Amino acid sequence: MAEKAKRTKRNTAVKPDRMDIRSVAEAAGVSVATVSRAMNYVPSVNPKMAKRVWKAIRELNYLPNSQARGLVSGRSRLLGLIVSEVTHPFFQELIQGFEEVAVEHGYDILIGSLADDAERMRRCVQRMAERKVEGIAVMSSGAEEPLLNQLTNGMTPLVFVDVAPERPDVSVLHVNYHHGIRQGVQHLAALGHRDIAFVAGPLQLYSAQSRLTAFRRSLQECGIPIVDARIIDGDHTMQGGITAAERLLLYDNLPTAIMCSNDMLAIGVLHELSRGDVRVPDDISVIGFDDIHMAEMTIPPLTTIQISRPEMARSAVCALRAQIEHSSSKRRYEINTHLVVRESTDFPRGAIPSLGRPQRQVRRQTSIET
Repeated sequence: MAEKAKRTKRNTAVKPDRMDIRSVAEAAGVSVATVSRAMNYVPSVNPKMAKRVWKAIRELNYLPNSQARGLVSGRSRLLGLIVSEVTHPFFQELIQGFEEVAVEHGYDILIGSLADDAERMRRCVQRMAERKVEGIAVMSSGAEEPLLNQLTNGMTPLVFVDVAPERPDVSVLHVNYHHGIRQGVQHLAALGHRDIAFVAGPLQLYSAQSRLTAFRRSLQECGIPIVDARIIDGDHTMQGGITAAERLLLYDNLPTAIMCSNDMLAIGVLHELSRGDVRVPDDISVIGFDDIHMAEMTIPPLTTIQISRPEMARSAVCALRAQIEHSSSKRRYEINTHLVVRESTDFPRGAIPSLGRPQRQVRRQTSIET
């Protein structure tokens, strides 16, 4: 009998398609109903029995049929995630974090990208409705109203970033942009900078407006005059940063520091300053916003304001689960920001501390593809 059991185990490992829920029930020593409830995360299942079920699933390499489970339970256990652009480094990191947290809690995810396309948005929402997602996190600032017009049933829990309507099925992740930007301005002010430029993002986006407003307010708090000519329009892309730096390099009197509305702009600024033979941070200090992984790899490594993608992802999943599973009344989740100091900021050129700094013997020019 023992030898027969070994042969059976080897065969099931080789051909998992022959296994079904009954095989799992037999291996775990529980009923088929218990296996079904455990796989559908029914809270009334005895935790010890659920543990045995999942142990059997792992050992048998059993792949549950999620569609069949949805039909039985009446739930899809799918969460939707909508972002502006899946190729953007910030959203790539956010998607990864969202998926990790969702899977941790027994959910799969369905991803949609808007890319400022109304028809694409319509198809994205339709696809999620057809797959019966249980909640949707919209991580694209400015898409609230069009999406709400399509999601009119008021039954699907939603999470937005920054702004959201007062509805019982809608939660909001409120990002404290001012905290991190104030730290960045204070950091520059403490080094002695008084001529600080700002490369803004697309001002039709609430997030870009908020970052510019926070920059203006932070300058006032530090007693630094606001010069409108030092505020340059950008578009949150690397090319936008290159174009902004080109405009600044036309002036005879360059600013001593540049703060950017996101890291992609800052990387573009670094690229163009290097081409213009302007050294960072010796000649100009640069600060970004977001703290994408690429910010650590620039030359020099970029000082930036961090907004935590893992925190945003966890808060978004938490908000959706709270509505789906607990009918929670909590509708606002705070997301903080803070300064990460690296090597792209230093004393302003001509300052006494900078004059005593050892001069570089070798100067490198880095090339960043746009």
